[in-house]
Parts: sequence; C-alpha cells; structure tokens
Amino acid sequence: MVTVDDRYDSYCAADRHFYDSLGNAAAEPTFAAARRSLPEGWRTEPLDDWLIYAPDGGSLPQQGWKIHVSATLDNAEQVLDAVWNYCVPRGLSFKFLRGPRTLLLRNSKYASRAASGKFVTVYPHDDAELELVCKELDELLTGESGPYILSDLRYGAGPVYVRYGGFAARYCHSADGQVVPAIEDDNGALVPDRRDPVFHVPSWVSLPDFLAPHLAARNATSTDEVPYRVEKVIHFSNGGGLYIGRDLRTDTQVVLKEARPYAGLDADGTDAVARLSREAAALRRLADLPQVPRVHDEFTLGEHRFLALEFIEGRALNKVLVDRYPLIDADATDADRAAYTRWALDIHRQVEEVVQAIHERGLVYGDLHLFNVMVRPDDRIALVDFEVAAPIDGHRRPGLRNQGFAAPRDRTGPAVDHYALACLRLALFLPLTQLFRLVPAKTAHLADVIAARFPVPGALLDAAVAQITGDSPAAAEDRPDLTVDVGPSHRDRLARAILASATPERDDRLFPGDIEQFRSGGLNLAHGAAGVLYALHLSGAGRRPEHERWLVRRATSPAAGTRCGFYDGLHGVAYALEQLDRRQDALDVLDICLRQPWDGLDHSLAGGLSGIALNLAELAGRTGETTLRDAAWRAADRVIAQLADAPESDVSGGRHPYAGLLRGRTGPALMLIRLYELTGDPQLLEHAATALRQDLHRCVVRPDGALEVNEGWRTMPYLGQGSVGIGLVLDQYLRHRADERFAEASAGVRRAARSPFYAQSGLFAGRAGIVAYLAAYPDDPELSTELTAQVRRLAWHALPYADGVAFPGEQLLRLSMDLGTGTAGVLLALAAARPDTAVTLPFLAPLTGATDTLADARGTDQPDKHGRR
Repeated sequence: MVTVDDRYDSYCAADRHFYDSLGNAAAEPTFAAARRSLPEGWRTEPLDDWLIYAPDGGSLPQQGWKIHVSATLDNAEQVLDAVWNYCVPRGLSFKFLRGPRTLLLRNSKYASRAASGKFVTVYPHDDAELELVCKELDELLTGESGPYILSDLRYGAGPVYVRYGGFAARYCHSADGQVVPAIEDDNGALVPDRRDPVFHVPSWVSLPDFLAPHLAARNATSTDEVPYRVEKVIHFSNGGGLYIGRDLRTDTQVVLKEARPYAGLDADGTDAVARLSREAAALRRLADLPQVPRVHDEFTLGEHRFLALEFIEGRALNKVLVDRYPLIDADATDADRAAYTRWALDIHRQVEEVVQAIHERGLVYGDLHLFNVMVRPDDRIALVDFEVAAPIDGHRRPGLRNQGFAAPRDRTGPAVDHYALACLRLALFLPLTQLFRLVPAKTAHLADVIAARFPVPGALLDAAVAQITGDSPAAAEDRPDLTVDVGPSHRDRLARAILASATPERDDRLFPGDIEQFRSGGLNLAHGAAGVLYALHLSGAGRRPEHERWLVRRATSPAAGTRCGFYDGLHGVAYALEQLDRRQDALDVLDICLRQPWDGLDHSLAGGLSGIALNLAELAGRTGETTLRDAAWRAADRVIAQLADAPESDVSGGRHPYAGLLRGRTGPALMLIRLYELTGDPQLLEHAATALRQDLHRCVVRPDGALEVNEGWRTMPYLGQGSVGIGLVLDQYLRHRADERFAEASAGVRRAARSPFYAQSGLFAGRAGIVAYLAAYPDDPELSTELTAQVRRLAWHALPYADGVAFPGEQLLRLSMDLGTGTAGVLLALAAARPDTAVTLPFLAPLTGATDTLADARGTDQPDKHGRR
C-alpha cells in the first residue's frame, strides 16, 4: 500500500498533471503589495514562493536574528501593507509570500510545521536594530492575529516572532548526507541551520537580554494545568498533534486531539480549531452509534484547543490490509484469495452500514478512506476523524480530503460518501484509487484486474465503476490501450509522453518529476533532466540536442546549493553527458565537482562518496585521466574508513542507518566490487562483504520466505532502499567469491521479486525496479518467466498522456517523467528487459578497464594494490 507522505499534497495545487511549486503556477493571484511600484533606490527579485525587497547597495550580515510576522488570510493584506510602510523608509530588507494561495498552502494542515506561519521576514542589521524593530512592529500590529510560528520565539502577544538563522544562501551537509541551509558556528565551520518546529538557539549564540521575558512567557505554559498525561504521539500535522493519553482522574485511556488556532487550514481556509469544534458537535450527534468514538472531554491549554475521545482498540484498515492482502504473496492460492474476498466484502458492508446510519442522522461523513477505518481485534469496524463531517442540508465539498477517495467537484451531500464507498470497494482489492483522479477511465481497467484475480461479484464491481465515473462502464474497445511490453512501439509511446511534458522555457526543471526537484534541483540523474535524457538515449528512443544544451548550460553554471553527488547532483550529470557523447561538457561539469569539498559527505551511492568514486573511476577509464583515478581512490579510502563505523541497528531509515543500494552500505559494496575488478586486490572484496553484512543485518525474512529491508513498521523489497538492490550486489559479489549466507539471502531476495502487487511503478521504489532486477538474470528460466509477468503488470499503473503512455510518481497523485520515480525509470527498466540489449543501471556492469581475469598484467610500471601508480 502507498504510505501517505503529506508533503506531496501542497505540490498538487499548481498543476493537475504534475507536481509543481505554486510559485510556478500561471496567473497565480498576488497580494496588492507585490504589484506596487518599486520604491526608488530599491531592487526586488523572486525566490521560490517569496518576493524579496532590499535597498540598492545595502549589505547584511550572513546570519543573525531575523524577524517573522504571521498573518491570516483575512488580515494578510493589511499586515503586509503595515510592514512594507515600516520597512521601506527605514531601509530594512524584507521578503513576503507572494499571494494568498501560497499563504494558505504554507499554513495548510499538512504543510511543514517548521515553516508554517511565516508570512513576512524582516532582516535587522544588528541586535540593537532587532530590539527596536520588534518593539515598533509589535506596537504597529497590536490586535492582529496569525498562526503561532513553532520554530520561533514570540515577541509579546501579537504576530511578531524572532529566530536566529542564515540570511545568505549557504549550504552544508547534514548528518544524513543531505544538502541543507547552513550557518557558521563559532569556529568558522558551516553547520546545518536547524529549522525544527521548536525554538532553538545555537550553542554559541546568546539570547539578547530583551528577549528573556518572552522566553519565560513561552515556557510558562505547562501540561500540569490539565488532568491528562500524554503517553504516546500518534502523529503531528500543522494543525496540531494526535496523542494517546490518560485521564489522571479516572485512569481512562483516551485519544487527545490538539488544534492550533489559525493553522492547519483546509482548502476553504478553515483552521484546525474550527474543525475540532465541528468534530465535537458531529460526534455528539452520532453518540448512539457504536462505530463512532465517544466525546470524553474538551479543554484549552494555552491557545490550543483539545478534544479527548474514546480510545478505540484496533488498527487502521490500511495497516490490516498490508498483513492480509494476498497479492503481496506470490504463492497465495485461490482459496486464500476467496477467504480474503469474504473478509474484505464484510468490512465494506460494515462501513457502508455505518455511513448510511450517519446519513440518517443528517450528516455527511466526508472523509472516508483506508486510514480512517479502524478494525478492532474481532474485525468489527469503527470510523474516526470527523473533522469535516457536516450537515446534509446546504452541504459543500469538504475542504480536506484524501485524494484517492475524494469525490469530484460535482458531488455534494451523501454523494461524497457514496463515491468514497465505491473507491473503498475497489481499494480493498487493488489499492490504487489515486489513479482515478488522474484518469477516471482507469477505474474500469482496474476493476477488470480485480475481477481476474478475486471472486468478487461482477455486479459489485460494475456498480463501483459507475459510481466513480458517473456513468456506465466504458466498452472495452473504447478504453485507451495501456498494455505494456518491451517492444519499440511501446518505448516510443513512453518517449512521446516524456517529450510532450518538457518545459525548456523554465530554468528550474526541464521535465516534471518528483517533488525532490524543488530541493535538489532539476538537473540530476534521479529526478532531473540528466536522468531522463540518459534513459531516452539508452533505451533507443534517441537524443534531443536542444534538451542536452539546456542541461549543459545550467550544469556548467549551477545554482547555489546544487549538490555534487551521483544520483542527486553534478557527478551524475557528468556521467550522463559522457554517455551522450558530450565528453568535453562532461569534463567541464566534473571540473566543478572536483573543486567542491567532500567534508560531510556520507558513504552512499545516491549522494555520497561511493557514487563519486565510481563515477571518477569510470571516467578515468574512459579518458585515461590519472587525476580522476587518483581522486576515485581518495574517495574510496574515505568510504572504507566510514565502513568501520557500523551503528548497531536492525532497522533501516528514519533515525537509524539506511539499508539498500542508494543510501545504505550496499552502494559502498558495489563500489568496492567494481574496484576489485580493476585491481584484483582481495582486500577490497573483504570490505565489500563487510558492507553487505551490515545491510543484511537490517533485513528480515517475511512469512513467505521473501527477504526484505526492515523499516520497523513495514518491510521493503524495492531497488533503491529495499532488498532487490541488495540482491543485485550480493550476486555481483558471489560471482567472485562463494558465501553461504549471501547465497541464502540472494534466494530470499528472489522471492521478494515475485509479488503480484507493488504499490508504485517507479524504478527506485516500485515495479520498474523489480523489472530491472529480474532483467539482470536472462539465463534463469524461472526469473525470465517472472520478468514477463512483471512487465505485463506495469499496465496496472500506466496512464494515457499526450498521445503516449506515462506513469505516476511517488504517492500516485501526479504523473512523473523522472528516472527515479516516473516514466523515464520505467523506460529504462523495459530497455533492460529486452533480450537484445545490454542495458543496466549505472555501475551494475564492470567499469571501463576491468578485465575478465581480474589479474591485469601491467609490464614494468606496476601500480600499488589500489591500481595507483
């Protein structure tokens, strides 16, 4: 099942087909201040969602205390006018969010909690000016409201806040190897500019004396004021938190739901406090229904509103589905699927009955989806999260919705719930309902897939399709052809879709892809133009010189903060340009990379030293440049040193070390195997084995025998951060040296690649990666048969686009054309699956210069054990 990542929702607002930043939306309304004439002696420039204003010739320190002003949708214009009129005469640089839609999204329920509330930023020159500006802005904005800025310290009781951080665009690497905004510490080193949703002062910075009373006021609020104890955090959103708690008066376990004023906005601009009040009223109206949680209490703590609810023992339906869903298991029988069908139809019947009871009491539930259905231990269900429940009379579309279950704009009242019930019926058997929003005609296709695999009565499927599409199911001959194969005709359909999406007029990206484009940029292999052009070329779909020129222009003059890693930065761009026969351009980009420090880089293939070492070694072999070879070995030596640091954890990701090909120790193992093939040095294989064992420590064997990466709450089979990426490198190692444990693990990985269902289609975290894995074993009859089946099942995700076929990206909410998550990755995987090609992912074949015997006879000019002369 697709696990919801709330970051994606805000990137859906700008374009109905692709993830995009709202700053790129055409004709996006702006605040009146953005249309003011530029004051004499001032300059302005856009930056993402912001507009920056500064006096000509003015200078600021690179970091210091900055002032943030918050505002609501209702008072934003007047707050901005007041700050503008204050800053311009005083020569104070400032920036503000450009329009009301941007402000709404920045304060929406699933927006970043650390950035929420920040509407205007003012940059004082020093602490004395900071104190004066805070005092005068606070007086000027007395009585104005705005969401609390969690990352800042509030000045007084109004919308003025302060935080210490960077003014200039400087970057460094975080502990997990990511490029992040930086500030300079007291030793002159760049360190991450922490932007957590909690006020923080760097250890070498003193809080100005005038802020001390405000810090004391902030710390005065305590949970001791209420008779509840928080025992566990369920999750946070920008609207507040959800906790398991206990009523200390009665020792009763409860769920505590927190609402922040003016924050957590829905599409209508309603805040979390208003929705919590509506939820309490709706639950009291439905108090006679056993499938609805009881209201235990309501209270206020500080400015936050809380609702204490009955604790329902059970698990969310999406998690129960993962455990019971038979299409995850390649060996599930007809009897298994029949038993599951009986259970799933009973769950749906229960949900349908309680929704009907809610309608009979005059309400629309409005937010039915897999996460809001709780399944008790005895398989009885309950519904949770009634914050968008509303009366049937005068009903409007809910302002919050799960995009895989949200009804179209023409549905209101009970029809909203009927649509979601139809989606639920299909999602219980094939949880891909997000695709219906992109292409409604996909509904009938997926119903056919369900009918071919589960004994669901056809009338139930037909009724669901009719409810979702608004009419009778389309005749089969009227549906778009979404079959998938490895032939040139299908390759060209994917290429047409990719090329139709190109936006060469934009500077930030050439092809639409994952939201990571708006962090790491639109140039790289994983999510940028380099990966798409590489896939088009290797698949035989041809080259596009005009697009290559777009890439070269921007890669040779990279923006500040551009990364230098292999999949996430300029090393990967250089690799792609070399593959595209643009060697000088590749070397020009590589020269930029070689000037960058390696401090802070991790061991990874994705953005760290293993990917850099492999790229340098490959380009050294192609060009004969000894400086590149020497740099490759310096990077490799650093990786070997890092391998000695092996944190003890059997879980991957989050606060734990990652496992897998891209971010785990498998990337270093691949690098060391490739270098062993250049030199024959057996010590390199020893280090590779160490790295592989470290990743296998973070894997588990599922009940069906499949070996997958253990993320604590789920297991992952995928190419990037799952087990099949590890499996590919295990088998590369086993070609050189026998190892019983590795062979056993490899067999478990093969089982992980046989599942009929994968939630996504992408290369790094979906079925395309499974295809690429299976394609690496053309001589294995069993895996070749499975490869054919997995290629065919790619059609489950295929969607029509611009006279071609495209695939959805992460979360399935929008199409993606990039290599890591989207259509280019599928294109590359299908090219690898063709029997007449030798296409692989980078570095899964020996490097240029490797010998078959691994014992290169070198005459009198003998290199050392690392191949260095």
